[in-house]
Amino acid sequence: MLERLEAVEEKFSQLEKALSDPDIIGKPKEYQKLAREHAEIAPLVETYRKYKDTLEELAENEELLRDEKDPEMKELIRDEIQTLAEKKEELLHKLKLLLIPKDPNDEKNVILEIRAGTGGDEAALFAADLFRMYSRYAEEKGWKVEVLDSHPTEIGGFKEIIANISGKGAYSRLKYERGVHRVQRIPVTESQGRIHTSAVTVAVLPEAEEVEVDIDPNDLRIDVFRSSGPGGQSVNTTDSAVRITHLPTGIVVSCQDEKSQHKNKAKAMKVLRARLYELKRKEQEEKIAQERRSQVGSGDRSERIRTYNFPQNRVTDHRINLTLYKLEEVLGGSLDEIIDSLITHYQTEELKSLNL
Repeated sequence: MLERLEAVEEKFSQLEKALSDPDIIGKPKEYQKLAREHAEIAPLVETYRKYKDTLEELAENEELLRDEKDPEMKELIRDEIQTLAEKKEELLHKLKLLLIPKDPNDEKNVILEIRAGTGGDEAALFAADLFRMYSRYAEEKGWKVEVLDSHPTEIGGFKEIIANISGKGAYSRLKYERGVHRVQRIPVTESQGRIHTSAVTVAVLPEAEEVEVDIDPNDLRIDVFRSSGPGGQSVNTTDSAVRITHLPTGIVVSCQDEKSQHKNKAKAMKVLRARLYELKRKEQEEKIAQERRSQVGSGDRSERIRTYNFPQNRVTDHRINLTLYKLEEVLGGSLDEIIDSLITHYQTEELKSLNL
């Protein structure tokens, strides 16, 4: 590990030298590329230098302790050695975390897709609950939420809702939410007070830039139609709704939330790009013989990841056996405790696989 760190520090020094070179400064694109690389490894180098300084201080204090005769001074030096030893361990742990390969999608915005699964109207109502939960969490984080497409039900639920969540680090935290979310509660339509179990699927896709996904216009079939609301009533009288079919993959995306056909098409293309990017990412993952990463980020929706039990005010994340008795707070957008625990768990698994 220390050899790797030495190599990174050497690279950092080379980048610093290059960034002060007048020839490089005169080439904006090259300069920006090197500046990004410099910024990416700066936290690792900074921590490594602190770690080396701490080792040096520790060695100096241990030498002082061997030579010191005064009992009071010896005690003070021992205290200092204890403090430095703790600092060394903290910095070593931080170094290991910084050495974990960064997910290239972490800083991307998110396309969030929530769909009602088994459970009929009750599943649709819970889909609306989950959308509110993520919207409140996004608000807490200072992220922006924009609905791209939705299929509401007459009693206030959603058969499906797709939204764009944009903001710093949105994907890095929301990627752990993909999977099947199960709810156990007495539905409002249940007259005999029986608890029902319903399910909702959540997909979290990194938003793809146009340059990342090359879409040939000849591969698209674009249909326009009149948008409709719950129960089939017409929302407007023009053909503003847009359905795009990507012929090579068979992916179909529709959008009818805007009154403008142009805006609906732009939103549908955003969703299509994200789905094609996700498809490309999964294909690349399948080519890797031995996956190092946990499958939490694979988009496998067959796995039940979390249960929300209303009678017991309980939320259980099955991946890490975490149970919280604060259902209302979680549905109110307080997701950090769960997400932080998931990040810690998967970082620990990653460290094991990297033998750090």
